[in-house]
Amino acid sequence: MAQSQTEAAPAARRQSVMDRFIDGIELIAAFFAGVVALDIFSSVLLRYFFSVQIPDSYDFGRLLLGILVFWGIAATSYRGNHITVDLLYANVGPRAQRFIDVFATLVLLFVVTVQTYTLFDKVRDTYADHVLTFDLRLPTWPFFLVAWLGDVSAVLLIAVRTYRLIVRPELLGGRYQFKPVE
Repeated sequence: MAQSQTEAAPAARRQSVMDRFIDGIELIAAFFAGVVALDIFSSVLLRYFFSVQIPDSYDFGRLLLGILVFWGIAATSYRGNHITVDLLYANVGPRAQRFIDVFATLVLLFVVTVQTYTLFDKVRDTYADHVLTFDLRLPTWPFFLVAWLGDVSAVLLIAVRTYRLIVRPELLGGRYQFKPVE
């Protein structure tokens, strides 16, 4: 039994570069979720118990939340296990399901690509306009840049998902990884 566990461990470690990249993006999204939670917790704790406010806590909170949203889009767009409505999908055959998956992923790729382009304009505009935070007068464009990088990651992951859906669907695993709630 001990030998079978040691044989299974190297097999579990064998991941492609793309799978490690995907895991890294999910880890970055989780990190920003922790940073946002820590920012909110410490701001509330200091404000209500010690009557102290962190300078620019509101600006940091909203900028970090924006970063979290875009990295969260990157993390959920590849796995495909975000909230969906599958009324039509659940009632068609496997070929039609695959067609719907590919079509929906292509639409998502288009929308997020356009969103990435427009967000880059926002990064460029905040840099050119020298937009600063209120208290500490820090530039805000680096926050927008990090959010834009999350959006670029989403485009890359959606492109990988599209490729895998069309060419190598077995790399995505089973369609339903969770039991539906009834």
